[in-house]
Amino acid sequence: MASSIPNLRTLRTGRRGHALRGGRSGRTYDDDGEVQSIEAGRDAIIQQTDHDASSSRMSAVALNYLDDPFARAFLAPGEQIVKRYPIINRGTYVRTKAIDKLVARFLDAYPEQRKQIVSLGAGSDTRFFRLMTEQSRGSNVVYHELDFEANANQKRSILRQTSEMSDCIKKAEQQGSSYHLHAIDLRALTNKSPPIIPDLDTTLPTLILNAATSVLQYFTMNLAGPLALVLYEPVRPFDAFGKTMVTNLASRGIHLQTLKRYSSLDAQRQRLRLAGFSNGQGARDVHQLYEDDGWVSQNERERIEKLEWLDEVEEWKLLASHYCVAWGWRGELFGEAWNGIDGSRTSEEDDDVG
Repeated sequence: MASSIPNLRTLRTGRRGHALRGGRSGRTYDDDGEVQSIEAGRDAIIQQTDHDASSSRMSAVALNYLDDPFARAFLAPGEQIVKRYPIINRGTYVRTKAIDKLVARFLDAYPEQRKQIVSLGAGSDTRFFRLMTEQSRGSNVVYHELDFEANANQKRSILRQTSEMSDCIKKAEQQGSSYHLHAIDLRALTNKSPPIIPDLDTTLPTLILNAATSVLQYFTMNLAGPLALVLYEPVRPFDAFGKTMVTNLASRGIHLQTLKRYSSLDAQRQRLRLAGFSNGQGARDVHQLYEDDGWVSQNERERIEKLEWLDEVEEWKLLASHYCVAWGWRGELFGEAWNGIDGSRTSEEDDDVG
């Protein structure tokens, strides 16, 4: 089994033979060989991770896995789209579609109700702009994105230079929606005196995307309305494949402090329950999501499988079973939206897929 495990450092970047810089300490070096601060090194790793995610999304778009007319705006001048491995393209597709489904169900529940979405570490994500192209979901939404100052400033520059995206923002305002891009280091939200997020409405039903446990308390304590969280996380670090995954992530300077603590789907649900999402929790790994007609229809699977020949079937199953989408909620609105989704649980009873 161990000999069949692919090099996840290569798979996660999609680069054949080229990995990200950064040793296990998370340090990086400047041109003179000087050791930068550990914190600066971590920042660089996080920012590079967003670039990897953006590149993976553009690969999936270019090969027709995803329909995203805004993805190419984040290509640097002269930059070529790097084709990722088929299993990476498929994983990008499943992750995107699963989160899109949870967002759509949230917006469709009580459609007359004004709602709020907060995307943390949003980077080059285009979900807001894609939503604004959907006539039924582009109105009455307050959308916040938070990221490092460098990332936020870069995105602002791209928005100004891309008429299609700036037009989406104008259209959103005409439909009663609003877009807010904040340059905030998420770690500041864990301070004793955290910054105030401008225009954040503490009373609206709010969906949070991608909040770390340390940051989550800021929102659970300050937002009074219905609240929900969607996470995309690695799981199952203790088997042979999982150990290789952890080693390769560490070789890129990525140390996931909570991976071993929340190592299974049930542990992810328990994590959400303890964080205050007491009305319901759900979790499915990427392979389960792909095989479930409730998440990806048979017709859609057939379409995806015609795009590229996948000769890494076992590797796909292994990789996909080690990443999951998890979600939890408090409040009747989210119960209406998500209670019927496969993988959701409204009691503490465990299932057999953890």
